Amino acid sequence: MSSDRSRLTRRVSIVAGALTIAVAGGVAVCVGPTRAADAEPFETDACGAPPADSPLVAPWRTITLDAQYGGHWVVAGDVDGDGQIEIVSAQNFNQTDDHFTSAVAVQKLDGSVLWRWGQPKLGRRQLHHDVACQIHDLDNNGTNEVIVAADRQLVILDGRSGQPARAFPIAQHASDCVVFADLSGTGWPAEILVKTRYGQIWAHAADGRLLWTVKEPGGYPTAHQPWPVDLDGDGRDEILAGYAALNSDGSVRWVFQAEQGRRNRGHADCWRVVRVAQRPEDTRLVMTMCGGNALVMTDGSGKLIWRVTGQHYESVDVGEIRNDVPGLELVVDVDHLSTPSKPLCLFDERGTPLGRIDTDYTRHHILVDWTGDGVAEIGTALPRALFDGRGRRVCRFAIGESERPSLMADVDLTGDGGRDVLLTTVRDGESKVYLYRSRPADPPGRKRPAGTGLNYTLY
Repeated sequence: MSSDRSRLTRRVSIVAGALTIAVAGGVAVCVGPTRAADAEPFETDACGAPPADSPLVAPWRTITLDAQYGGHWVVAGDVDGDGQIEIVSAQNFNQTDDHFTSAVAVQKLDGSVLWRWGQPKLGRRQLHHDVACQIHDLDNNGTNEVIVAADRQLVILDGRSGQPARAFPIAQHASDCVVFADLSGTGWPAEILVKTRYGQIWAHAADGRLLWTVKEPGGYPTAHQPWPVDLDGDGRDEILAGYAALNSDGSVRWVFQAEQGRRNRGHADCWRVVRVAQRPEDTRLVMTMCGGNALVMTDGSGKLIWRVTGQHYESVDVGEIRNDVPGLELVVDVDHLSTPSKPLCLFDERGTPLGRIDTDYTRHHILVDWTGDGVAEIGTALPRALFDGRGRRVCRFAIGESERPSLMADVDLTGDGGRDVLLTTVRDGESKVYLYRSRPADPPGRKRPAGTGLNYTLY
């Protein structure tokens, strides 16, 4: 179907806090705790090619990724200090889900290669998970580095030249991702977290000193990416690490339990922060449970606030999507479905379903205030479009003929405070990055464009 069809699902009237899944026409619908008085959730069919009459946004820049060293993992930031972002793409070596970064290419906005690093014949260009390659000003000297978890070593590459500024050993397979946190309370994320796929996390100082390590936090597998957040206001980050929260010294702060007396199933896919308050009971965190098939909200002590079950919820975006709904809203994709359409589900902060957008593939989605009105649009790589909080298509993004969209990211291209869109595509082995600028906003005085930001993740 090539046109959008907004249609209403049947209402599910249940007691607030109850948990269920509704089925409409044989298709699972995103349903959670709701009230009979709530408005009916929308359902938008966005499968197939985008409609030709929807507004088309032309790219601001198009970059063909380096064929030798580049890969499908892409982050963006100003690495050479010239005030413009560069495109950093990476390959990784993978064997039974144990993987490490094997090659990196950094390119200017005109497509020219600034520098290359690594062994391009060792790894693969394709994506299956996060690649441990990030942009960060680790030493807070005003210049970004490119930091990778390679084979049994953490390598900090000078942003201007690509030469290793320093490196230190890490454990074998501790290269699933790289995360930066402020564990020491200096006011800057200068500590480095690395991990295996599911089993263990290590925290290192910037000079490589091992600060602590934790196996299976709280007795459970790790999440795909540890999530730093200062839960108690002491200036030091705690780490949401699977079903457990860790203190800044690596000790277990609390362990989430979905059901009293029953062990959690599977692992935590992702954590996001809705808000941090002075009192833990007023803090709100959201998590998805792989194996537990649930989207849950907790307070700052890990206490369950609500839970929506019945689907393999994966990654969550949190933001102001509907200004007519109290609090913030949550967008979460549903993965591992046998049906062709893959839904993006929209919930309010209470877990009430507001609607869903069905697409051909929804794993890579974003929130971006494209129109500059303070309300975010929902972006998804396939069908390369933005939607408002009622499921109406705002625009589609122009790409080359027969190219397949891959990743979509929100990105600050110029430092003017506007949030823009990055989209990657693949065709016949050739990969491209498309950059689309939103309307300019008042400059907030940033020193450099933020690019894709700190601790970028597919999860």
